Amino acid sequence: MGTISFARGVPAPECLPVEELADCAKAALERDGAAALSYGGGGGYEPLRQWVAERHAVEPGRVLLMNGSLQGFVFLATHFLMGGSRRIAVEAPTYDRPLKILAGLGAEIVAVPQDENGIDVVALERALDAGEPPAFLYTIPTFQNPSGRTLSTERRRRLVDLAGERDLLVLEDDPYGLVRFEGEPEPTLFELDGGERVAYSSSFSKTIAPGVRVGYLILPAELAGAIEALAVSTYISPGFLSQATVWEFIRRGNFEPNLDRVRDLLRVRRDAMLAALAREFPPEARWNRPEGGYFLWLDLPTDAAELLERSTERGVTFVKGADFFPPAAGGERSARLAYSFVSPAEIDEGITRLGELVPAATAV
Repeated sequence: MGTISFARGVPAPECLPVEELADCAKAALERDGAAALSYGGGGGYEPLRQWVAERHAVEPGRVLLMNGSLQGFVFLATHFLMGGSRRIAVEAPTYDRPLKILAGLGAEIVAVPQDENGIDVVALERALDAGEPPAFLYTIPTFQNPSGRTLSTERRRRLVDLAGERDLLVLEDDPYGLVRFEGEPEPTLFELDGGERVAYSSSFSKTIAPGVRVGYLILPAELAGAIEALAVSTYISPGFLSQATVWEFIRRGNFEPNLDRVRDLLRVRRDAMLAALAREFPPEARWNRPEGGYFLWLDLPTDAAELLERSTERGVTFVKGADFFPPAAGGERSARLAYSFVSPAEIDEGITRLGELVPAATAV
């Protein structure tokens, strides 16, 4: 085997429904013709927009289809930062790309710690008391990237209550929630809140294919028009052919069967990683057992940056935990391991190579 990447948080090639999507794209072009290849409304392809709205029990005007859900985060952050807000709250650790986006926009990042049950709501309340209220809180409460953790129901309820008490907008990013292998699903923050103080984003990257670049954002009614106007000023209209292809895939009844197939493929990979970690890693290492998603979080008895340097030489890569915190704010002895892209055999070999290096790195 060559380099084994536990860094790539993307689906394995066999997770992608290539032939089905090819046929759906052809059908979408035959059905919609030039309309699928032209500019359109800023909110996105209307049949798919309607489907998302019905699925989440909201008015279609509150739904914006975008080129991946991360674009929705960019628009929301830009809207508030251009409007004079400077502070954005995030959980720590959090997805590294929003951290880079916020740094580039000059935002003040308020990092709120997590534990095994997700974001610490008491710590969030203290952070809200400590200075200017943040424009919004960005959170991934289910199978979080990078940690794989899921926010408990009790904390979800408290977070929603706190958002109402403090008039705090929460952006719930939920790209992994449907990729559940076991256990009962938690209610989303959006469902608990009723969509008043919680905006909701998701995408079809993890449930159909990342290359279609179709995500969506559900906003409180008073924000939807402003964010749509910002989107239109950025790209005129989103990619209608991709959105029409996704709609055709759903219309044919392919969505749930494909999701079941993806869950099965990823469950096997998660189980292979958990088994290999238990076999190869010393007792001082700790890791969680996510019930779904793409990632698990590994706490190490050594410096993760040093281990990454050694493991890269051995043909194994991962993302060190510090990349998911603001600078010098944590994660120095942690790592994100993605099991979504690699095969079970590669997982077994990669964890074996990595485990061989942990005692050597500890002894230095």
